Amino acid sequence: MQEIQLLLSEKQTSLAALRTGISIFSMPLSVITVLIATSKLYDVWSVMYMIIPLACICAALIVLAVYLIMRAIRRIRHYDAKIEKLRGADPDISALVEEQRV
Repeated sequence: MQEIQLLLSEKQTSLAALRTGISIFSMPLSVITVLIATSKLYDVWSVMYMIIPLACICAALIVLAVYLIMRAIRRIRHYDAKIEKLRGADPDISALVEEQRV
């Protein structure tokens, strides 16, 4: 019983990491949107010294977000497989998992 509760809490932690990855992914998109929306107010070539580092930071954030999302999805699938294996072995655990899903 404790093992299934541990797996469910680990799955919840992975879901939190997934949410974090999605929110990190949205930050560079917001910055790029603002830059595109205000691009008529400045000359791109005259502010290139600021745009290049900003683009590098945005790229790094996107890479971090993709890593967090992929890692979380892999772990969620792993925990789901373990939960299904335990669920098939014990009907009491099956009832507990159904309660947690609702």
